[in-house]
Amino acid sequence: MNDVHPNDTRRTDVHKSDEPHRLLDVRDLEVTYANGAAAIRGVNLHVDAGQKLGVAGESGCGKSTLALALLRLLPPGSKVSGEILLDGEDVLTMKWGRVRAVRWAGASIVFQGAMHSLNAVHRIGDQIAEPILLHKKATQAGARRKAGELLEHVGLPAARAEAYPHELSGGQRQRVMIAMALACDPRLIIADEPTTALDVMIQAQILRLIEQLVSEQDLGLMMISHDLAVLSDTCDRLAVMYAGRVVEEGPATQVYENARHPYGKALSAAFPRIGDPASRFAPRGLPGDPPDPSALPSGCTFHPRCPVALDACATEDQALREAGPQHRAACVHAGAPLPAQPTSAPTTAERTP
Repeated sequence: MNDVHPNDTRRTDVHKSDEPHRLLDVRDLEVTYANGAAAIRGVNLHVDAGQKLGVAGESGCGKSTLALALLRLLPPGSKVSGEILLDGEDVLTMKWGRVRAVRWAGASIVFQGAMHSLNAVHRIGDQIAEPILLHKKATQAGARRKAGELLEHVGLPAARAEAYPHELSGGQRQRVMIAMALACDPRLIIADEPTTALDVMIQAQILRLIEQLVSEQDLGLMMISHDLAVLSDTCDRLAVMYAGRVVEEGPATQVYENARHPYGKALSAAFPRIGDPASRFAPRGLPGDPPDPSALPSGCTFHPRCPVALDACATEDQALREAGPQHRAACVHAGAPLPAQPTSAPTTAERTP
């Protein structure tokens, strides 16, 4: 068998066209769990080579379900429909052998919580080498050498390949997870809360590392987080999810600074801003709780918590509509500045004349 060849899965013609190469195209994706919970409802997203897409929302909005669905990692009994085109191939109709190959060479996931994702009884180098041995025709020596190179690529000494997970810091373990994700030269990286539980300085280092890798290797990136501020700083575009749907999407800075959906605006307002001292003392929360996916409210699913909802919002769902250049929001107020928002959301009774 041969040593690792870095160009056997990577496209070499990406730069030859003025048109961006579409790595991921999600069309009308629906996911319902075995218990009837509607986790994903009609999601449409795409990621091009070299593009960084951020997916934001509260816990339970469907972000992680989306990540798992992209590579058919959902639990048994889940019902999935729509299309997930990875480099033009529909993941949902692939045979299992092809799916297993695509999970590393086509796309890979950096899961949150590196300590729980790494095997505590195996050395770091062996864990990085395993997918190389499985998916690339490499010798043991070639896979180990590649593991050392990957560690150096993410800013760790190759000698750390001999370490066990408990011997590394949180930031180092997260770098190992990124190295593992790059092991088989994927074209798309899905990062699910990659900086969870890391201190601010280490978070910044990990985010800069991810940005650097995407730029240097012309990868596509889908980064999932509840932190809209982090995503706006790292990504080119943002998609805001609520109750399984994308309720706003557009250029990252525009969505963060000038959200056109009340939920996107609430997420943005929840974080202090540099240059705005008052925001440190009065971060604004959002009243209420996300709806139960098994019993979604009628109309716009955000209307029970929305401070600017109209009576019609309780009965009529809203599709994404133009809210600015390359900017869309699923709101009756899209395309115009949002009305002034009270400090708490009105009750349904208060909205009724």
